[in-house]
Amino acid sequence: MSIALAGWVIASLFACVHLFAGRLTILDKVPRSRWLSFAGGTSVAYVFVHLMPELAEYQEHLLDTYGDAELPAAELHIWLIALIGLSFFYCLNQLIRQHAQADAADRDAAPLQAFWLHLCAFAIYNSVIGYLLVTTEERGAEELALYGTAMALHLLVVDHGLRAQHGDLYKQRGRWLLAGAPLFGAALGSSFLVSETVVVALVALLAGSVVLNVLKEELPEDRHSRFGAFLFGAAAYSGLLIASG
Repeated sequence: MSIALAGWVIASLFACVHLFAGRLTILDKVPRSRWLSFAGGTSVAYVFVHLMPELAEYQEHLLDTYGDAELPAAELHIWLIALIGLSFFYCLNQLIRQHAQADAADRDAAPLQAFWLHLCAFAIYNSVIGYLLVTTEERGAEELALYGTAMALHLLVVDHGLRAQHGDLYKQRGRWLLAGAPLFGAALGSSFLVSETVVVALVALLAGSVVLNVLKEELPEDRHSRFGAFLFGAAAYSGLLIASG
């Protein structure tokens, strides 16, 4: 199988996560399913052990190439961009929570605004994940497999959170939009290439967003999250990343 074809297979896998994850009744447990906590640990490990060291290397390259005076701030401060990604989804979740409280107080208030705001944000998020498949393909099959595995498990966590939050509205409408988004992103990446600096900015945004979206599912007390499974996922995938590096 060619690398390009493998990329499309992985993009299709991302789509299938949203289409079929709802059928995995083993995930709908309280205390939280060990599989979800394991998946969360895996995706966070990928960010901290793989993506962030790459971002640090690229920032050093930018400094060596351009110097402090010539480099625009948006290209220099990789960590600021990651913080923006984390902060955006934090603010989004606070906004959705406020809408949910309003809906609880007034049953005539339509929840569709909050739902579509949430879904559009994650559609863009999934499109970025699909787009970055194209840049990952250039680094070889091993890199593609590591990225694909981590992001597929991460999307499993995202999908479960959205189903729990939006119920039938997500099942009937939302999952189809999110299933198509990584395929759209992959197609966009195949048609339109951007500069390496923009790619790194997208990776930084993704890194910050992944951390927030995993922790918001793991930390609430009502989830009764499985710390052991989360830790095992993080440790096991960290070991795999270190061994492959």
